[in-house]
Amino acid sequence: MSKTVKLRKGLDIRLVGEADKVTADLAMPKTVSIKPTDFHGLVPKMVVKPGDKVQAGSVIFFDKYNDAVKYVSPVSGEVAEIVRGEKRRILEVRINADTNIEYVQASPVTPANADAESVKQTMLNAGLWPFLTQRPLGVVANPEVAPKAIFISGFDTAPLAPDYDFILHGQDEAFQAGIDALAKLTTGKVYLGLNAKVKGDAALENAKNVVVNRFEGKHPAGNVGTQIHHVNPINKGEFVFTVNVQDVALIGRYFLTGKFDATKLVAYTGSEATNRKYYKTVIGANLTDLVKNNVEGDNVRVISGNALTGTNIGAEGCLSYYDNQITILPEGDQYKFFLTKGWLGPGFDKFSASKLFPTWLNSSKKYTLDTNLNGEERGFVVTGEMEKVFPFDILPMQLIKACITDDIDGMENLGIYEVIPEDFALCEYVCTSKVEIQEKVRQGLDLIQQECM
Repeated sequence: MSKTVKLRKGLDIRLVGEADKVTADLAMPKTVSIKPTDFHGLVPKMVVKPGDKVQAGSVIFFDKYNDAVKYVSPVSGEVAEIVRGEKRRILEVRINADTNIEYVQASPVTPANADAESVKQTMLNAGLWPFLTQRPLGVVANPEVAPKAIFISGFDTAPLAPDYDFILHGQDEAFQAGIDALAKLTTGKVYLGLNAKVKGDAALENAKNVVVNRFEGKHPAGNVGTQIHHVNPINKGEFVFTVNVQDVALIGRYFLTGKFDATKLVAYTGSEATNRKYYKTVIGANLTDLVKNNVEGDNVRVISGNALTGTNIGAEGCLSYYDNQITILPEGDQYKFFLTKGWLGPGFDKFSASKLFPTWLNSSKKYTLDTNLNGEERGFVVTGEMEKVFPFDILPMQLIKACITDDIDGMENLGIYEVIPEDFALCEYVCTSKVEIQEKVRQGLDLIQQECM
C-alpha cells in the first residue's frame, strides 16, 4: 500500500551550478574505462587482454568469487590497457572506442511474459546484474539471494542532483520493461519513491507493477536508503536490492532490443563548470574533452557524482559506473585569513548547517563553496548536529563509534544492516570533528561481511 512520508530531518546544501534542462550530444569518447574499484569488494577475473577486439556487451571480466556475475564493455573497440596498482590489483580496463558502436545481439525478451529464472539468467549473461546493489553491505547483489523487495528512488535531493524526470522523458516503454524485469526477481514488491511536491514525468507517474510512495523533505529524502527505512526496513537476515532509476531504463532497453546500450544522460554541474547541460554519453566515458573546454580556471576539482559522495577523478578521469552527474568545484587548497575569509569573518558568503553565519536568514540564496575542510581531524565529540540531519530511527553517533571500535554487537544492535556509507554523507558534512565517517561506516560493513555473513 502506498504512503506519503514527510521527513523533518535533513539538510539541503544550496550550491551554485545546476545543469540547465537542455540535452547535448558528446562525441563518442576516444577511451572508455571500466573500474573494478567502482564495485566494492570485487576481485575481477579477466576474460580479455590488451589488443583484443570487443563489442558493446562483450564480457571483459567476471567476479572471481561468483563467476555468474559478468561485467561487460559499454562500447565496441580494442582493449588498450589493463591498469594495475599495488600487488597487481586491477584498477582500470581501458578500451579504445569505435566511432560507430557494434553490439552483441541477443533476442529481445518480453519480461512480463518470462519466468523469474529466465529473467535472472538473461540479466546475468547480458552483464546487467551489476546494476543491482544489495543491502545490507552496499555491494553488487548476490544472485543466490532472494530479496524481500526491490527499491528505486525516482528523484535525487543531493547537491546539484540531476532531474530524473527530465532524463527519463520519452523512455516510458523502456522504463516499464525494466520494472517488469525487476519484479520477477523478488517474491515481494518493487517500490518506487517519488517527490511528493513535484509531479513526475509520465515514465514515473504511469509506471505499473510497482508500489509508489511519496517523500517530502530535505536531503536525503531522495536517497533510496531513507526510503527503505521508512517503508520496509531491513532486519538481520533480510536482503533488499536497489537500482538507480536511469539504470532501470537501461535494463528495459536490453529486454526490448537485445542490445547492451550503455548510453546515459549525465548532468554537468558545479559553480566552476560552463555550458552546464545534460550530456549524452556512455558509462565509463573519458571526460577530458568535456572538462577542458567547459571549466572556469585551472584550480578545480572534478568529481564523478555529487559533492557529498562523489569521487575525485581529476581533469582526465572517467565517469564512474553508477554516476549520473559530474560536479566541478573550486579546489580548497588556499589558506584563508581568519579575520576576512576565515571563521572570524562576517560570513555573508558562507553556508552553514548551524546558525554560525547570518546567511541562514536567507533560505533561497545559493553558494559557491570550495572543497576546503576548514580544519583537520580532531577528537570525536558529541555535538548533536548529526541527529538533526539523519532521518533514520538510528543513533548515528553511537553507530559510528561502534564502527570505529569494531564493536560487532554494537553495530548490529544499532542498525548497521540498514545503512551504507552514502546514508552518512550529511553526518560527515556537519561533523565538527572532521572524521571521514563514510569510510568508517564502510570499514564497519566490511567487518560485518567478514564475521557475520
